[in-house]
Amino acid sequence: MKTIATLLLGAGLLLGAAAKQTFTGVITDTMCGADHSQMGTKPDAKCVRECVKEGSKYALLVGNNVYTLSDQKTPDKYAGAKVKVTGTLDAKTGILAVEKIEPAK
Repeated sequence: MKTIATLLLGAGLLLGAAAKQTFTGVITDTMCGADHSQMGTKPDAKCVRECVKEGSKYALLVGNNVYTLSDQKTPDKYAGAKVKVTGTLDAKTGILAVEKIEPAK
């Protein structure tokens, strides 16, 4: 009986685990998201970097969704740019565990 319970628990954990995906979007920050006009800083890349310096987090804007990125160093060179991010999204927290960031074509 313990074996069956252990197998069911293990199967449930595997089913609940998020799968690695590739997301295409724009590197932004969690404060501005899609709209950088409120800050009055141009271009968007400069706004993103300034917001991060003030405590905001790098994020990926995909459609209307803003996902916080686990990697807060690599996105700096892509601020305001369209990229492909490979990783695992935690739907509950909205955090994208980054494995790789590369320019989108």
